Amino acid sequence: MVNKTDTRCDLMLFGALGDLAQRKLFPALYQLERANLLAEGSRVLAVARTDSDTVAVRKLLFEKLRHHVKEEEFEESVAETFLQRVDYQILDFNEPEEFSVLNEWRDSANNELIVYMATPPSLYGVLARNLRSASCCTERTRVVVEKPIGHDLESSKVINDELGEVYNENQLFRIDHYLGKETVQNLIALRFANNLFASQWDQNHISHVEISVAESVGIEGRWGYFDQAGQIRDMIQNHLLQLLCLIAMDPPSDLSADSIRDEKVKVLKALRHITPDMMERYVVRGQYTAGTSNGKPVPGYLEEEGANKGSDTETFVAVKAEIDNWRWSGVPFYIRTGKRLPEKLSQIIIHFKPAPHYIFDPDQKHLANNKLIIRLQPDEGMSLKILTKDQGLDKGMRLRQGPLELTFSETFDTDRIPDAYERLLWEVMKGNQYLFVRRDEVEFAWRWVDQVIRNWRDSGEPPKRYAAGTWGPVASIAMITRDGRSWYEDA
Repeated sequence: MVNKTDTRCDLMLFGALGDLAQRKLFPALYQLERANLLAEGSRVLAVARTDSDTVAVRKLLFEKLRHHVKEEEFEESVAETFLQRVDYQILDFNEPEEFSVLNEWRDSANNELIVYMATPPSLYGVLARNLRSASCCTERTRVVVEKPIGHDLESSKVINDELGEVYNENQLFRIDHYLGKETVQNLIALRFANNLFASQWDQNHISHVEISVAESVGIEGRWGYFDQAGQIRDMIQNHLLQLLCLIAMDPPSDLSADSIRDEKVKVLKALRHITPDMMERYVVRGQYTAGTSNGKPVPGYLEEEGANKGSDTETFVAVKAEIDNWRWSGVPFYIRTGKRLPEKLSQIIIHFKPAPHYIFDPDQKHLANNKLIIRLQPDEGMSLKILTKDQGLDKGMRLRQGPLELTFSETFDTDRIPDAYERLLWEVMKGNQYLFVRRDEVEFAWRWVDQVIRNWRDSGEPPKRYAAGTWGPVASIAMITRDGRSWYEDA
């Protein structure tokens, strides 16, 4: 157990009045306060460009906490105690001489310093240089940056070079909030603590893997950002490739950050690049048109507020990914993610191969392969689909498929599952990097994604249309059907 005095810190939060900070970061810090995890003496400096003061910002954050924290989890006394830790500083991020005021707030060197850049990535280098010029940081300072790290390989190198001029790699905590989810962390425990799965986790026993991250919402007013990024940059380059790495990686030598990240990099290096002649069979990109969501009519992507009517940005991507190594040779990973799909869902499905000789009813042979379903949302947990004999004297040896179910909130009798940002902020305070992304991970992921984007651009083909409220273009069904398989919800 970590001693709370070891996690005593000063947190400088740049972009503190932005959407991410108010919707995710301050509620996460509130929950750490509520769980009695914030060490006595830990403080937060909210830094932004807005003309305000500490009293007004504390009042604003109190109302934001009331809005974003679940009603049954909001306690006024805890919120007030937490906000006493918070001070506010107005700052022009582009004016180096203004940064000296930060040292006046940080009057004690006893607290570890954490710098959280909840800003556009274009400001990371500016903030890093200005903090250095004001002597705000030491070699022990921990620096947290959000994705996206660039929009392609070259731009990611520029951003990482700017950060690298000021900070060492062991000081940088690149957040991918999916890595903070309880179920994602459990992938490591599931695979390497249970020989039942560890001994079966390869091409000899697994036929294929599905990774689906579906969103029922549209772009939610993020047109300016999303139309430049698209679904492949926004979701696949980081979240889904990270999930793929955790599923496919070899056992690390230990649980240290670099041991785990070394194995993830090996997976990214082994990902087969998708060449132009493979695109039709391996990649589907789509864009939603008008349809229905939760029984209500919704506009198409090109009819969203502020839309560029000629945009060919994709809102859906399905990819058949292959890993060229001994463990996964011949095992396809079917990845898909999209907006305006029928439901909000994130899940991984491991399809095991059937037994080599089948002795039961031939009409039921399609049931013969076991499936491990790993749910990230909406209800985190795992389910193993197994076959048993159907009950009853008249059933003979008819089979039935049923789940061995593990729902975290029910099985472990927990009141709540911590939000990903709570876990990630807590790990930063402890100085643990294993849930954060290393520079070479970012760059190998971009190399693979950049090839697909170049193929799209060179082909000039527009995205395929799909109605809002459906599971994407028909071509995504054809892609997996061509291999004699189907997406899980269609099975």
